[in-house]
This record gives sequence, structure tokens and C-alpha cells, in this order.
Amino acid sequence: MTLPSSPATVADPFGEHTACGFGLQRKVLGGRFHFASDNEALLQLVEVAYGGLPAYELPRAEDFHVELRLRPARTRYRREPPPVRHQAGAGLLCGVVDEHNYAVLDPRGRRALVVASQAMLRRPYHLRYELIEFAVFTLATRGMGLVPLHGACVGHGGRGVLLLGHSGAGKSTLALHSLLHGLDFLAEDAVFVQPHTLLATGVPNFLHLRPDALGLLPDGATRDWLQRSPRIRRRSGVEKIEADLRQGAGRLAGRPLELVGAVMVTGERADGELLSPVDTDTAATWLAANQPYAAGQPGWQAFAQALAGRGVYRLRRGGDPRASVEVLRRLLDADAHPISRREARSSGPTFPEAACTQER
Repeated sequence: MTLPSSPATVADPFGEHTACGFGLQRKVLGGRFHFASDNEALLQLVEVAYGGLPAYELPRAEDFHVELRLRPARTRYRREPPPVRHQAGAGLLCGVVDEHNYAVLDPRGRRALVVASQAMLRRPYHLRYELIEFAVFTLATRGMGLVPLHGACVGHGGRGVLLLGHSGAGKSTLALHSLLHGLDFLAEDAVFVQPHTLLATGVPNFLHLRPDALGLLPDGATRDWLQRSPRIRRRSGVEKIEADLRQGAGRLAGRPLELVGAVMVTGERADGELLSPVDTDTAATWLAANQPYAAGQPGWQAFAQALAGRGVYRLRRGGDPRASVEVLRRLLDADAHPISRREARSSGPTFPEAACTQER
């Protein structure tokens, strides 16, 4: 007679029977995310990223499951971890830092595994941004058919305007001043859009600003808040202020925003009107060049056509940031639309080729 093996003697080379004793649920990007982990500190990073945000669901929201595991590897990073390498095959997507730190995604199954070492846990920005956010954003994009965009979005009354442009054009600074002057803040770095409805969603957790943006602010509580905020350094070497928007600096969007159009933010000084329309053909070309990753996603054509039909505009920089915010407010106000749809479809300037570059 053969006796069953006791749990202590069962071989488990893959760690399949390791218990995840910690868990939490959060609504992120309009989906329902279930996080489980064998380490409480990993879940605390999830809470730093997604805790305290407005909780809402997109139509036909999905459930997603993300498991986070900590590995006691002795790896040390003298400076920053190696850059993430992305791979795909057999229906899986992978983001790999090294053999101890990686994320494996099953988009069809709406599941992901994130593995991190103690060394990576001591680099919370990289762990959160490059592995946890990678898993969450990619699952939401694939699982709910969203178009992922590098840009910002602000609005009011359930309506939103998409802020696009090359790195350094001033999108984040404009988003900050929009927040300070009463507009709802949806996202600053990544916006996700349903292609047919143009409902936009995002994660309004942090605002990333270049330190020189402080020069546009008067002394006061907002400037003090930004100066106290931690500094991060992008892979490109650019230093940014990372300010937590949940500390009450303004109003976060409490629901997805329906896009009324997009604004291409430029660093050019205006010698007249700040806002000018872009014709449909130019808008489609510029959007594809400015968003190369999104342009390869299944919903891109429907999204680009719908957005160009609602209006794409070029925004030059005025002497006072409040003037640009007022332009956005007028664009969001259906009763005081500054430019007619016919004008937006039939005329407008083209963009220089240099404006079609971006930096993540």
C-alpha cells in the first residue's frame, strides 16, 4: 500500500504551493484588480501607487489578478537596476530586469506574476514604475481594449481634453496649472481611451515636473508642496519632481472623461491666438507619429478617426499659464467652443517634423 506524501516531503521546485498570505483589491483604470503577495511590503507599493484614488468602473469592466512574489536574492545595484527588456511568445508578455526581477503577463487570462528581489524592493520607484505598473497598465489595455497614450488629460463636467506633445513641451506644467485653476485632473503621464466612445481613464496619483517648473509658481502652499516632494531620475537622466496628487492640491477626476478633442502642446511662443485648429489629415499623421506604440494597437484607427472628428488643435505658449488654462476651459465648454468643427476640419497649420518625437 502506498501512502500519500506529506506536504513537507512534496517537491515544489517552482514554488507553486507557496502561500500568498496578503491581498487587496483596487479599482484601477476602470477595471477591478486583485493583488496577492507573499510579502506585505510589496503590497504596500501597490497601495502607494493605487490607494486613495477615485474608484470607478468603465462599461464592461473586467477582473484582473496580479501576484507579487519576493525572492531573497543577494543581488545588489550600485546605481540603478538594468533597463527592462520586453519579450513575447506563446501568448505571454514579459518584462525582464534580470533573473531575479521580472513580470510575466497572460493577457487572455487577465493574470500577471511580478517577481522582485530584496535589492529591487530597495528601489521602489523602479519596482513600481517598471514592473508593477507595466503589469497593471498592460493587462488593462489588452483586457479592456483600451488605446494607451503617452500624454495628460484634464477636464470638467465629465468632459476631457487630451494633452499631447513631445517631451519638454510643457504638458505636465499645463496639467499642473489646470489642476490649480479648477479643472479635474485625470492623468499626467499615461492616458487610456476606449476607441469608440472616447472615454478616457488614467491613474491620477503622481505629477512629474521638471524642477524649473517651480519658477512659474508664486511663493505659497503649492510651491512648498512641490519643493518638499521627492525627486526621481528617469532612465534618460532627466530629474523630475514626483508630487503626490492625493495630498489635496486640487480636484481629481471622479469618473472617466469623454474626450472633446486633443491639444498638441508646443513650446512655441504665441504672437497672436494661442489655439489654432489642425486639419483632419495632418492630425491623423501627427497622432500616429507622436504615439508610435499606440498606433500599432487594434483600436487605433477607430480612436484616431473619432478624435480627429472631434477636433485636434495646436496650443502655443502664452505669457501667463492661466491663459492656456482658460483656452482649455473654453474648449471643454460646449456653449463657448472657440473654434467651429468646420474650421477644424478644413484648415490649420502643419507640424514641424521635430515635434513628432517623444520621450517616455
